[in-house]
Amino acid sequence: MEEQLFLDFGIHHEDTVLPLHTSITLFLMSYCNYNALKTNVVVPESDREGTLNKIMLPKEIAVISKKDLPPIVRSCRLPAIIDASGMFCRAGLAVVLRHIIQKAYLADPTRKDVLELLGFKKTCLKACAEVSQWTRLCEISIPLAVEKFIQEPCAEIPPEIIQLENKLGEPVRVHNDDKIRRQKMQQQMKSNENANTQERKQELSQKKPQEVSSLEMATALSKLSAPEKASKGTREPSNIRKAKNADLPPLEHVFAEGLYFTLTDVVLMPCVHQFLVTLRKISPEKISCIPLLAAWYERVKQVPGVQSASAACNITFLQFPDLNKSSEHHTQASETKTEEGDSSEDQFLGGPRPTMTKLKENCIEAIFSSHPCPTLTIDWESLPAAVSPAEGNLPTDRAVRKQQQLNNLLSVVKNMAKSGDIIVDFCSGGGHVGIVLAYMLPSCQVVLIENKEESLLRAKERSQGLGLSNIWFIQANLDYFIGAFNIGVALHACGVATDMVIEHCILARAAFVICPCCYGFIQNTVKTTFPRSHRFQKVLSYKEHMILCRFADQTAVQLPPERRLIGKRCMGLVDLDRAWAAEQCGYQAQVISMEPESCSPKNNVIVGSPV
Repeated sequence: MEEQLFLDFGIHHEDTVLPLHTSITLFLMSYCNYNALKTNVVVPESDREGTLNKIMLPKEIAVISKKDLPPIVRSCRLPAIIDASGMFCRAGLAVVLRHIIQKAYLADPTRKDVLELLGFKKTCLKACAEVSQWTRLCEISIPLAVEKFIQEPCAEIPPEIIQLENKLGEPVRVHNDDKIRRQKMQQQMKSNENANTQERKQELSQKKPQEVSSLEMATALSKLSAPEKASKGTREPSNIRKAKNADLPPLEHVFAEGLYFTLTDVVLMPCVHQFLVTLRKISPEKISCIPLLAAWYERVKQVPGVQSASAACNITFLQFPDLNKSSEHHTQASETKTEEGDSSEDQFLGGPRPTMTKLKENCIEAIFSSHPCPTLTIDWESLPAAVSPAEGNLPTDRAVRKQQQLNNLLSVVKNMAKSGDIIVDFCSGGGHVGIVLAYMLPSCQVVLIENKEESLLRAKERSQGLGLSNIWFIQANLDYFIGAFNIGVALHACGVATDMVIEHCILARAAFVICPCCYGFIQNTVKTTFPRSHRFQKVLSYKEHMILCRFADQTAVQLPPERRLIGKRCMGLVDLDRAWAAEQCGYQAQVISMEPESCSPKNNVIVGSPV
């Protein structure tokens, strides 16, 4: 069985048959000239015939109904790729696109331009949308905003598009850009040898914002070419070599992430194209309000392979003959709400005592319930070696502590689980929790969800050695998992990930057993704000709550005992707020400490179940 790709398929508008995430995926496959994936478009059963009559699909693309999806794919938002085993699924736009790039390059290592799409250190769009504002904007916000704009056209440019326009106006930061900036300085000086300095400054000040120097464009496109033999260049003049960095000319945006054409540009191109098509129909004069984006669109057309890939996807580029004459007016968007709290709120003076005193005066103190299963431990010696955390490349002493941590979580889960339950190990990493659960609860289906491919592949390799058949692996952001489940588990979910997992469990009316971690990384996001519960909100401000979070991380073994005790109390208060927030949603929740507490500096566990 070969790898299969599943794409969403729905008619949103008479001019836009395919959802943007589907259009983006097909565009990338065409650009990479990669067709080794068996590709399926998924339609509702009731719409199958109508959809087929409205669009001509390439012969190699199959049409299937949602009810015919493999179960693991049915649990995920599309696009998704399932491997030959049927147990490993990659879901979500960024994850799927990055996998296609890697497979295309392995199939044809001469395609340097394909590998370059992943950018510097191969990290382009690697950070998940929950923690990266840029990934969220490109992967989620802009496609949704454009689809809404197409369905409900209006004279106002969506704020997400304005945000992208403003991004294109920011200074460009490129690894090792010193050499390019010195070349630019030399180029400028050569072309203006006889020009008066004042005249040159005036010329630069009159330069239109959408103009990019030939050097920057050539440098950007050179990344996409086959490597050439290094030629012995002439040494730069002394005045260029000795010029201070502060005096070097800045680099201007060529493509979305700065100088080079990356996966981000591939994602944005179909979105911006469809937006411009609609905008030109209803308010063509508005294009002058986004000159940087229009100029970016023109430059994308010059990238080798883009025109042919677009034609294969029925994308006909627009022409802007009067682009250079367009108004220089920039639409100024009000500051958009970001996922991060105000930076001024992150700088705290003083300690947590005033905040804890304030809570105590309002009858709120850290409450630790007794461990529900203190005597249940796993006999690790009787289990196969591959089940042990030591198989996850951990040092011996850390593996022992990991076993103790697993004793706590697994004893609670085993006490909750029933035959046929689906148990999800969120933020699973290398599968320390999920693999033991799958082995010890063979009548339950265990799902590991993790955004890091390397960790999940290690977990899959370990499970194969055990012959486990009741385990799935899903590489995806948490939001891309939409399947039903009965119990959610997470060991050391970092920062706000704990809150996201709890929210996901509450939406599914599933029980949860969560061990939080990295309290200092907690901050307000688009979906989650702090404090969480009504009782805490009545007493503490966001800033005061962040004080608790910062000091909740002060539990390291090397710290003085008194300081660790304060850290433990702060941990207890932060997690009590989380437990009370769950109770507001019809849950019974409690905070317990692991046994023994020495097994981890972050030894709290939040246990909840729907009432």
